[in-house]
Amino acid sequence: RKALQPASEAKRFCKAHAKVLRMVVLGLLGVAYLCYFIAACWLNFQRALALVVMTAVVAFFVFWSLFKKHCGAKVLLLLSPISKCFQKSWPWLKWLLWVALLGGLITWLALDTARNPEQLISLAGFCFLVLFLFACSKHHGAVSWRAVFWGLGLEFLFGLFVLRTTPGVQAFRWLGDQIQFFLAYTTAGSSFVFGNKLIEEVFAFQTLPIVVFFSCVMSILYYLGVMQWLIVKISWLLQVSMGTTPTETLSVAGNIFVGQTEAPLLIRPYLADMTRSEIHAVMTGGFSTIAGSVMGAYISFGIDAASLIAASVMAAPCALAMSKLVYPEVEESKFKGKGSVRLSSGEEQNILEAASNGAAASVGLVANIAANLIAFLAVLEFINAALRWFGEMVDIKGLSFQVICSYILMPVAFLMGADWADSPLVAELLGIKIFLNEFVAYQQLATYKKNRLSGLEEWDGSRKQWISERAESITTFALCGFANLSSIGIMLGGLASMVPQRKGDLASVVLRALLTGICVSMLNACLAGLLHVPTELGDCVTFLSSANFNSTSYTMYTCCKQLFASSVLENGTLSFTGTWADAAESVLCLTQCCRHYNHTSCVG
Repeated sequence: RKALQPASEAKRFCKAHAKVLRMVVLGLLGVAYLCYFIAACWLNFQRALALVVMTAVVAFFVFWSLFKKHCGAKVLLLLSPISKCFQKSWPWLKWLLWVALLGGLITWLALDTARNPEQLISLAGFCFLVLFLFACSKHHGAVSWRAVFWGLGLEFLFGLFVLRTTPGVQAFRWLGDQIQFFLAYTTAGSSFVFGNKLIEEVFAFQTLPIVVFFSCVMSILYYLGVMQWLIVKISWLLQVSMGTTPTETLSVAGNIFVGQTEAPLLIRPYLADMTRSEIHAVMTGGFSTIAGSVMGAYISFGIDAASLIAASVMAAPCALAMSKLVYPEVEESKFKGKGSVRLSSGEEQNILEAASNGAAASVGLVANIAANLIAFLAVLEFINAALRWFGEMVDIKGLSFQVICSYILMPVAFLMGADWADSPLVAELLGIKIFLNEFVAYQQLATYKKNRLSGLEEWDGSRKQWISERAESITTFALCGFANLSSIGIMLGGLASMVPQRKGDLASVVLRALLTGICVSMLNACLAGLLHVPTELGDCVTFLSSANFNSTSYTMYTCCKQLFASSVLENGTLSFTGTWADAAESVLCLTQCCRHYNHTSCVG
């Protein structure tokens, strides 16, 4: 007892002064970080720019929570007269605001589409899809137009920020690059287990370990409470603006980061009491987005990381808006007016257990992806063989599932903003995504992108080898979602295991939710087409004059096409127009371009 007495006294002292000790430790850590931050900025501010941004964001939320805790009630009391005055004026003020916003939007669209009229096709496609979903609405008279317009407005504003503003483009490009660097660390583990040769040559060992790594990281972030904090903040924004209930909003916000069966776990205790409209919103959110773990796999294919992140975030308000358009609330929700829903944390005891559980949980997902790829690709090959056999009976050559999809979905692809020449390939990918799964579709899109970037000819006879950069962007957004026929079973199985007493309700709304999820991805694609900015070509004369023609690239292809268009061959005499007229290396560059590409100027 005497030996243990000092330890007992120390324990009592720590308990008695726990608050002070905690403040001292946090203060010391804060001072240490401040010294590190100042040193990093002093040595190289440009290098420390990312650290500055992250520190500023964290500092803002820390100070905001402290301000709200200590001064929030006083500020609200001071602002109460202004709030009352605002509430009295709101009935006529909101109409003035809507007219101003509508006028500003129409003016911006008129000025913006004047430079690129093809953007109007994407706008028409967006309006058509919204009207189509309204026509499919369960209760036309009960639609909450506040939720619809706010959801579409948030989707548009976020798309505008990401795709048009310089800070948004740079921020998401930087974020995409960092995710690619981060995912590259998977190689350290997979190369040790499988060896370098396998991870370089075999798809399963190259891509699927990324799912394991990402799942492990997500589990750690859940244990630390980072994911819950992010989800709560996003859901608060959606709930306040759109007027939706906290349960459905939390689930949809969670779908930005996790899959269609994981997000409902956030609100599992409340699922039994949710209305059909709320369940429809939960399902639509699952069908409209992809999980962070499989996003990592798509990025490893070569799909643009910034576009995938933007598509997932944009899908959240759009999914909530369209779910309320297709299945409006006609029941009395038990959660209406409720401030927030309590999020449960994980059961792990420490961070190592969280990492281990995350990695172990991904094994089923990896096996599921591998099994589905084997099954779907085999089924697709069988269907194509059967269709070819039936086609040959009536002298139709080359009939396949992709060809049928290209004809049926070609108008949809065109309405989303793809060029008419690209529409058949985009329609094929849409068909694969809807009837098989998006994993196979993204693999094919990655092949098209690789062909374009490597500078292959656009056409190989009658076969198109790649699609334009604009069509690539549109397709990336259109494929970003779990809305396919095989997901119906996954969705019903996952939710029915949580609330078996609601099986009937789940089955009654799942097809509407699937249709809504498909259209949400297409709406995002229309917005991507509307906001897409063509990449400027640059000075082709300088590029080709200094280019190494031993290999090709997309820039070389476009510059050679420009050179071919500038060349004029009359009576055996070759001349050049435009910027190439005065270039000394025009003939030499044309000769080099003719080594790789065919043109009428490449004779003799």
